[in-house]
Amino acid sequence: MIVYEYPFNERIRTLLRLEDLYEKFKFFVHQEHPMQHHVALATIFDMLEVAGRADLKSDLLQELERQRQTLLSYRMNPNVEPQMLDAILAEVDGVSSALVAAQGKTGQNVRDNEWLMSIRGRTIIPGGACEFDLPSYYAWQQRPAEQRFNDIANWFAPLAPLFDALGLVLRLLRDSGGPVKMIAAAGSYQQMLQGKVYQMLRLTLDEAQGAIPEISANKYMLWVRFTTQGGDLKPKPLEDDVPFELTLCNF
Repeated sequence: MIVYEYPFNERIRTLLRLEDLYEKFKFFVHQEHPMQHHVALATIFDMLEVAGRADLKSDLLQELERQRQTLLSYRMNPNVEPQMLDAILAEVDGVSSALVAAQGKTGQNVRDNEWLMSIRGRTIIPGGACEFDLPSYYAWQQRPAEQRFNDIANWFAPLAPLFDALGLVLRLLRDSGGPVKMIAAAGSYQQMLQGKVYQMLRLTLDEAQGAIPEISANKYMLWVRFTTQGGDLKPKPLEDDVPFELTLCNF
């Protein structure tokens, strides 16, 4: 099964982009080749670029507190498992405390490092991080993999509380909706939202169908048009009925 996600606003779009960068970072930083560690470091620079466009720390703290209050209201609900609720509340409190304790602007430790900023400046240029451009960086890349990993981990460490909070907020958002089975007649599906506000859409497809959703939505209407790919990989309209699962998520 393939899950496609579509954000309904810029705030969730930013969180999803950062989550995607974090997944790439975790993969490449645990590799050993210098080129893979170069990608991990470049991904940190991309994270700073995306995170610097909004006051994410404040937004995440506000959202976590709102979720905490919502969860507390479930204490008297007999259908809620107390131990599970306490575990989630403890996680929310722990993540919030770590984020509050994070000092300064997001990624300021990287911005204050002149050597890292010199690398960032060169990586913007295609092929700009060659050994003749940055001999000190090339020398660092020749160090043992474990030492390179420790350096990158230390540079990323001040960012970790932000990504822990981001991951928890997105997890709570994804868990807020339940999947509903739908069928797109002749490859097209429309649903009136009647002004109800959603944060994100999740669409689950059987990979064997070869269908690709093109999604557009606003607060009034959701529209999904399914396409398929031929040998040239260019999307083409799909005229068959397409079964899928739709989840509308909202805090």
